[in-house]
Amino acid sequence: MTKQIQFFDTTLRDGEQTIGVNFSVEQKVAIAKELEKWGVDVIEAGFPVASPEDFEAVQAVSRAVRKTQVTGLARARKGDIDACVKATKDAVNKQVHVFIATSRFTGSPSFT
Repeated sequence: MTKQIQFFDTTLRDGEQTIGVNFSVEQKVAIAKELEKWGVDVIEAGFPVASPEDFEAVQAVSRAVRKTQVTGLARARKGDIDACVKATKDAVNKQVHVFIATSRFTGSPSFT
């Protein structure tokens, strides 16, 4: 049995969760090109439904890389999935990364 390790990089999406980090579309494309050079298998380029800027970034990364698979993050909602499909339509290798939110909170949690 052969084992294979796949590198799934979330820098472009999850990296922006760090306080003070906000990549421009151009920076995301430059980072994606470097990740492709390094042999990363999958780049999670963003959460296209979150904002027009995130959609644009996923679309730009999809157009910029040729070998690496490009994915967008989507909640298990039709609108989210449709946004990912549309944003990655120009990618040579594309996928949609779907998650199901499991929080019991329906609104903002109270921390008091």
